[in-house]
Amino acid sequence: MSKAFSEMIPLGTIAPDFYLEDVISKNKFSFDEIKGEKGTLISFICNHCPYVHHVISELIMISNDYRVQGIGFAAISSNDYFTYTDDSPEKMVEFAFNHRFEFPYLIDQTQEIAKKYQASCTPDFYLFDSRNKLIYRGQMDDSRPGNNIPTSGNDLRSAIDSILYNRSVNPKQKPSMGCNIKWKKNSEL
Repeated sequence: MSKAFSEMIPLGTIAPDFYLEDVISKNKFSFDEIKGEKGTLISFICNHCPYVHHVISELIMISNDYRVQGIGFAAISSNDYFTYTDDSPEKMVEFAFNHRFEFPYLIDQTQEIAKKYQASCTPDFYLFDSRNKLIYRGQMDDSRPGNNIPTSGNDLRSAIDSILYNRSVNPKQKPSMGCNIKWKKNSEL
C-alpha cells in the first residue's frame, strides 16, 4: 500500500464526462445520467484499500442522506484489476452488495477517466454543482485508519450543504489521503 494524496485540480473545473459500465446493473452511464438536480458527487474508490474500508460506511450514509435532496452519486474504480485481482469486476459487485450501494459502481477499465479527473488516490472525492462545476475536491473528514478520529464526513457534508443551502464553499480544502491508484504498467502516469 502506497500512500497518496489528491491532486486538488482547480475549483470551477467542468466535470469530465464518462461512459462507464456499472458492475451491478451492467448498464453504462454518462456523467449526465448520474448527475443530480442540485449537484453530483463522484468518488474514486476500490475494494481493497484500507482507507476506503475506513470511510465506506460514512459514504453510504452520505449518499442515503443526500440522494433524496437532489445530489447524484457514483463511485468509480480505476485500479488495474489484472494485477490487483481484489479489484476485479466480480469483487466490485460483491463489495457493492456487502455495503448496500444505492448508486452505480462504475469500472474504468482503460483508466482514462481517472486521468481526466486527475484522481490519484482512493478514496478521492469530487463534488460538482448543478452547472457541473467543481466546488469541492479532497477529503471526507480528518479521520484516517489508526488516528482514533471517528468518521463524520464533516468536510464533504459541509460542501454538499453549501450547495443545498446556497452558501459559499470554503476554498481552503484538504486533500484526500489513501492508497495510490494502481496504474497499468504501460500507463503514462
